[in-house]
Amino acid sequence: MGRGAYQPALDIGVTSPYAHLRQYVVSSTLSGIDDPAVEVVSGGPIELVRRLKKEDGGDIWLCGGGKLAGALLPETDEMMIKYYPVVAGAGIPVFTAEFQPQLFDLADSRTFANGTLLLTYTRK
Repeated sequence: MGRGAYQPALDIGVTSPYAHLRQYVVSSTLSGIDDPAVEVVSGGPIELVRRLKKEDGGDIWLCGGGKLAGALLPETDEMMIKYYPVVAGAGIPVFTAEFQPQLFDLADSRTFANGTLLLTYTRK
């Protein structure tokens, strides 16, 4: 996750918001976390993801904003996008990166009773 996604947990005293997962926080400003379940990564996230992809195990989930998502777009194999029936007026971009179109195919869609859509895309 990125620092911005991690900070709200820290603000309420939670150092391990996803205790059931291996957790990495990508940050150039956070020097360390006093929790052995969370590793701070100060370098580029691409190297981390490439290393994790070589390991046996499950999926890699991104919890962060557009800056981290944009940095990891070249390594993104699948995206799950949630659309909520709410108009907020402002927000964080999904991807903050240089304009380089990436092609994905719609692999699955699910509609919930409250109008939320969950769309799953896989890289072409």
